[in-house]
Amino acid sequence: MPEIIPNFHPIFVHFTVALLTLSVGLFVVTPFVKSPLKEQWLTVARWTLWFGAGITIITGIAGLHAYNTVAHDTPSHLAMTEHRNWAIVAMALFFALAAWSIIWARKGKALGLAFVICMVIAGGVLTSTAWHGGELVYRYGLGVMSLPKSEGAGHSHSHGDGGSHGSSNSEEKGHAETSDTEMDFSGMDEATSDDGHNHEH
Repeated sequence: MPEIIPNFHPIFVHFTVALLTLSVGLFVVTPFVKSPLKEQWLTVARWTLWFGAGITIITGIAGLHAYNTVAHDTPSHLAMTEHRNWAIVAMALFFALAAWSIIWARKGKALGLAFVICMVIAGGVLTSTAWHGGELVYRYGLGVMSLPKSEGAGHSHSHGDGGSHGSSNSEEKGHAETSDTEMDFSGMDEATSDDGHNHEH
């Protein structure tokens, strides 16, 4: 595993996002649920918040390690910094909310509307953090050890009727010569790379 991915942040971050998002959703929905599910869902909401906040400590440490070790350039560094800043705010909010819920649980008090509103805000910050984190990989290619290469000149993907993609029939029929009287390709947008990789829409 360590030789496939550059660090452990991508592993732990999924637990953070899943647990905390589930907690936010349950805290929002629970007031509208009737007993006995209401108490059960509230219990699950609290535990997912506590476990999510706990594993976020590991996620944050792994993320800080990635921030300081992953190879990057100037544009990706700015994107990394923005993701880190969003993550710090999200962590601070959920740590505070976890402490709030623990204190109220020990006192036997019910968490009110103010807590739910704060959870929704924290969930929005978490969503933005996850979005920026995804951009680091899919837009800037951080932590990606290799990129797929074209299969050769003239390799094409035809997106036509019938939903076929790369089938033998498509290859036999799609590569047949078509005269100008049969089909007009003028004005069609094409995305063609230097090596001839062609996407026809």
